[in-house]
Amino acid sequence: MRIFLIGFMGCGKSTIGKKLAEALSCKFIDLDKYIEGKTGESIQQIFKEKEEKYFRVLETESLMEICKSDNLVIATGGGTPCFFDNMQRILDKGICIYLKMEANNLAKRLSKERSKRPLIKNLTKKYLVNFIRKKLVEREVFYNKANHIIQGKNISEKDIIKLIS
Repeated sequence: MRIFLIGFMGCGKSTIGKKLAEALSCKFIDLDKYIEGKTGESIQQIFKEKEEKYFRVLETESLMEICKSDNLVIATGGGTPCFFDNMQRILDKGICIYLKMEANNLAKRLSKERSKRPLIKNLTKKYLVNFIRKKLVEREVFYNKANHIIQGKNISEKDIIKLIS
């Protein structure tokens, strides 16, 4: 079994993923942390030094590596499903759950950690919500292909277990 959590940055994929993996006695993998461990560089460094295009190739390679294992809960990066054939790969390899959140809620969560997020680090609070809205419009074409769509704001691992049972 592989469960993929997808959604915009800040929607809670890693937080809920850890709890879900524990409840299901599975291993948890945060794709971004996996990439950092593999390269020895932070996501910010990769974006800064090698740019997004390089990162997206690395992300896809890492996703394919992870899919060779089983009994996993995987928190993808927010953009992972939107590049190459990653969304189809995710759907072919496991159960995909989109943790959906509104732009205003995401902006509240992300405003304090912009410096850690390469795509939003230079945005002021004023432009953050607009950026998120625009990106959600682009990305929901992919996100909405998930096997399950669930409102992510107050989700618990028990809710997800009920959903996939």
